[in-house]
Amino acid sequence: MVAPASSLTERVTADLRDLLAGQPDAATLARALRLLAKWRAHLVENTLRARSGSRVLAGPFEGMAYPVAASEGAGAARLLGSYEAGLHPVIERIVARGPDLVIDVGAAEGYYAVGLALRLPEAEVRAHDTDARARDACRALAGANGVGQRVAVAGEATHADFAACNGRHALVLCDIEGAEEALLDPAAAPGLLGADILVEVHDLLRPGLSDRIAARFAPTHLVTRIGRRLDDSALPEWMEGLGDMDRLLALWEWRSGPTPWLWMERR
Repeated sequence: MVAPASSLTERVTADLRDLLAGQPDAATLARALRLLAKWRAHLVENTLRARSGSRVLAGPFEGMAYPVAASEGAGAARLLGSYEAGLHPVIERIVARGPDLVIDVGAAEGYYAVGLALRLPEAEVRAHDTDARARDACRALAGANGVGQRVAVAGEATHADFAACNGRHALVLCDIEGAEEALLDPAAAPGLLGADILVEVHDLLRPGLSDRIAARFAPTHLVTRIGRRLDDSALPEWMEGLGDMDRLLALWEWRSGPTPWLWMERR
């Protein structure tokens, strides 16, 4: 007997039929491929949780409970601990520097906010996101890891919020889909000048943005550009039994173009 299709499978099948109803072209097939990849990635994540549990397996946040859904996909990569592997040395550098204030703008479900709260037990963590569901997930993730009292969750961040960096050893983490161009302005928010800053820059949406932001902070910060990198070292042994496509989807971070990071360490 064939098992009934899940609601996810039914929804994706309907979307795929609608997508392919018109005349065939390469762009449509590319959208169909991405749709199917997301569907399969969810199944891989479900299998990973069933086989290996809901704690991060490796990376800088190894052992962190992760019972929530990723706000922007790539849940399997977060669980594996391979997520944004190029940042792992930077996270260790941040922990070594020991900031006492972390402001995470675009915190989503709190992967970094909660992970850093665990690695920096003396730090105050402020997590900002404009999405109410993401804020709820961040609170749930903080609670699941016993740091709910130290992770303050709030809505949109403004220039005024960076005044909290004054007189503190502060880290600003930022991932806000291109809005970093307006927010990370040291003229409007001078508190940024004394903080270390780790920002994902969405050159995909605003070409040349990483160069513009780097130039703003070059006089006061040592600026390092970090590109994309995959790390399959955290794949558990049982995944040897999966096909290559599923193993790749476990590492897939859903990006469709360049989103380099800038690590800007105050001088």
